[in-house]
Amino acid sequence: MATTRTAHTVWEGELIKGSGEVTFDSSGIGVQPVTWASRAEDANGKTSPEELIAAAHSSCFSMALSHGLTGAGTPPTRLETKADVTFQPGEGITGIHLTVRGEVPGLDAAGFAAAAEDAKKNCPVSQALAGTTITLTVESA
Repeated sequence: MATTRTAHTVWEGELIKGSGEVTFDSSGIGVQPVTWASRAEDANGKTSPEELIAAAHSSCFSMALSHGLTGAGTPPTRLETKADVTFQPGEGITGIHLTVRGEVPGLDAAGFAAAAEDAKKNCPVSQALAGTTITLTVESA
């Protein structure tokens, strides 16, 4: 069964001086302010499209990795994934770097790295972002 999740943004004014609010409709987790400055300079308590992509990618990757490890008979105790999404004004998103640290009983570092590479390649968000260079650092706990 397909699912759809929804968010919406209301933007007021021009790009540089304007501002907006992103509302998370499906989850109801709230409203977050967004500005050009929060995207291209310092966050200053506001979000950006790139931070939202980082949240989506880190959570999707963690789910895909957990699923793959469990399917291989080595379910993880804990996975911690960070996604760094780099935005260059005038160019767009220039890359995403995932860093994952995992506690996986019964699995060596090489096995964990292979599972992480597979998750990077196959998680739905990675596939949606296929036009972007995605790199990965794997750390064993």
